[in-house]
Amino acid sequence: MFYGLNKFIKKLLPKQLFYRALLIVAAPIIILQITISIVFFDSLWIKTNKGMTRALVGEIKTFIDVYDTEQYNKDLLTNLFKEHLNFNVTYKKSKLITGQDFERWFSPIDRSLRRELKSKNLKYWFDTTTYKDLIDLRIAYLDGYFQFYIPKVRVASSSARMFALWITLPAFLLISIAIIFLKNQTRPITNLAKASARFGRGENVDEFRPSGALEIRQAGYEFERMRKRIIRHLNQRSEMLSGISHDLRTPLTRIKLQITFIKDQNIAKKLSGDVQEMEKMLNEYLQFANSRSVEKTETINITELVEETLKKYDNQNITAELSKGIYINGRKNLIQRCLNNLIDNAIKYATKLHVQLNKSENNIIIMLDDDGPGIPEDEYNNVFKPFYKINKSRGDSKSSVGLGLSIASDVIRSHGGNIKLEKSPEKGLRIKIFFPF
Repeated sequence: MFYGLNKFIKKLLPKQLFYRALLIVAAPIIILQITISIVFFDSLWIKTNKGMTRALVGEIKTFIDVYDTEQYNKDLLTNLFKEHLNFNVTYKKSKLITGQDFERWFSPIDRSLRRELKSKNLKYWFDTTTYKDLIDLRIAYLDGYFQFYIPKVRVASSSARMFALWITLPAFLLISIAIIFLKNQTRPITNLAKASARFGRGENVDEFRPSGALEIRQAGYEFERMRKRIIRHLNQRSEMLSGISHDLRTPLTRIKLQITFIKDQNIAKKLSGDVQEMEKMLNEYLQFANSRSVEKTETINITELVEETLKKYDNQNITAELSKGIYINGRKNLIQRCLNNLIDNAIKYATKLHVQLNKSENNIIIMLDDDGPGIPEDEYNNVFKPFYKINKSRGDSKSSVGLGLSIASDVIRSHGGNIKLEKSPEKGLRIKIFFPF
């Protein structure tokens, strides 16, 4: 029960830090203001209103009793009450005393007046809405009724509006000041999150300058140190692979020259094939080393990029179904290299390839379906590991070092996307690529 209640409360609470902090600041202020208002209206305003209404009804009852006993100078009595008690009283001969039948049960003035008039056993009707500053009160008397026009200040304290004003304005002022300060405190966290997201997508992040509170500055400093360590590690990896690859090209070139002097053509042909395979491996190493190369992020028409990539293959067995006018923010050369790796891998082991491009609510989806031998489901995660090869028909190749899918996955994830492998309707492999936009 408590777990369900706690889960329900979490759903109601705001998700962003700024609004949560604002709720922490604003909620006590609002609760305090409501509590003070309730106490004021209950213990002061309502009780004062009740006492003033009781005194007014007592004066009205006194007027009626004196008027009933006075036989000669009733006009003088009326004038005295008008002059000293601010009553405007007229007597009208009509058995119908009610006007428009409208009772405001939510009004404290109406409730108090109604309660006190009933306690005096008076037949009455009143209206507190028609006139802004007056109450129209009618009391039955003999064959007619007295009509009293009474100022509202006789039953309501004028300090109530001022109290409501002064209790509301400071609350809004304090909350406004809190919003300004909270904005300044949460902005460094937002900047840190944006910088982390950009760095995670592989974009070039300038020197991050921490700001804000001490704890936020500490997190910013640690992020900047981590960013520099990761960049240093990636550069070392790229430089190492590039250096090894370039160094190996020199002995390979010498081997090629030596092969030309071999008289036995069978041996020369076999050695030449081995050299070509080694050159292909070195090219894959270089491509893997450059998969994190610095490239400017730009807005790319992904539809045109896929079309251009497929046209270069000029293969009738490659079909496409592409939605028009889809754009993405990314690095064009890296995305094209990723597509080339996936397409090369597909046409190497399959006869037909079908490429689809469409857009969902939150993602751009690229699907590649082939009719090849596929990949076992238990190997779906392993094939993205660098230098991993499946000892089966799809992955067994002497000229491959197992970096194609790893490079493609690295490029996609550096753009904040994801790649998944599934069973294709063509009985082969389906590759699904998701790019956020």
